[in-house]
Amino acid sequence: MKAIYYLEYGSADVLRYGEQPTPEPRADELLLRVHASSINPVDWKIRRGELKLVSGFGFPQIPGRDVAGVVERVGAAVQEFRPGDRVFGMVDSLGGANAEYVVLPARVAAALPPNLSFEQAAALPLAGLTALQALRDKGALRAGERVLINGASGGVGTLAVQLARLLGAGSVVATCGARNVGLVRGLGADEVIDYAAHDFTQDHGRYDLIFDAVAHSSYRQSKAALRSGGRYVTTVPNPKDLALGLPLSVFSDKKLRIVVTKDRGPDMRQLAQWLGLGRLRPVIDTAFPLADTAAAHRYSEQGHAAGKIVLTVA
Repeated sequence: MKAIYYLEYGSADVLRYGEQPTPEPRADELLLRVHASSINPVDWKIRRGELKLVSGFGFPQIPGRDVAGVVERVGAAVQEFRPGDRVFGMVDSLGGANAEYVVLPARVAAALPPNLSFEQAAALPLAGLTALQALRDKGALRAGERVLINGASGGVGTLAVQLARLLGAGSVVATCGARNVGLVRGLGADEVIDYAAHDFTQDHGRYDLIFDAVAHSSYRQSKAALRSGGRYVTTVPNPKDLALGLPLSVFSDKKLRIVVTKDRGPDMRQLAQWLGLGRLRPVIDTAFPLADTAAAHRYSEQGHAAGKIVLTVA
């Protein structure tokens, strides 16, 4: 099969497009013919060697966690899917989705709603699961609360704005750059803050929940903006905030919580249901063919994408 792979850690220049062995599904897995995948920051962080404790030192490595495609074969123990089904989901932390074929555990796969394209579905898994678990689980979002989404125009943030609404937030405030204010407002934000014009951390006691979807702020900076009993949730805290913020949070009624995304099948299927009902809409910034994954990585690393960067597989 054709795949994107690399033989050493480094810049996007290490990415190659060529032949790799087609994986074999285990008893509880699906073999998918990939139609679309997408880029997440973790993909290029792994490629750069920043997460070697997770990714190890075995090569070649095929990047990518998000996948949408058609079931080619099913493992012997799989009951809920069959060849020809359109599905999407998130592969494990070692990646492998940026290829013509990938194996996906059946327990984390979801049927693709008929009104959705492969590209739309591929934009959802990791970002959608992150946003859902950050708001619902770590953030313990309750109906009527005021929520702030920091970094609302990114892949996670665009979904978090919509999910905060679906989970019952009374008011959704969002931050982004000036050029994306209209986009974020159109996703359902009640108020959109241009981060270059206003510092939300100065809004003392205004928010019940702050979700930093891009890890550009910190608990210590944002604590004053939380109401009593408030929660600050982040994806990847900076080391200093982790070392100083967590102990501070223990003795405060304003809590720091860190979301580590879990590949839960029920959550994936809940997202699929909202997609099918038109209540959740992935935002796609641009699409690259699989062979141009290196260019997609470089674009993602610039940090300017509004929504998700998708890879299409012919």
